[in-house]
Amino acid sequence: MRIKVGLKCSESGDINYTTTKNSKTQTEKLEMKKYSPRLKKRTMHKEVKLKS
Repeated sequence: MRIKVGLKCSESGDINYTTTKNSKTQTEKLEMKKYSPRLKKRTMHKEVKLKS
């Protein structure tokens, strides 16, 4: 079962990206470095739930 999740910037608080993940195999939250357009640099983004 795949669920939609958002990736929220840890510095600006914006949700810049959306993706899907398999909730049965990936039990921990996603964390990755992604580009933040507001800050114009790469920052750490963490998983948040999306309203669906």
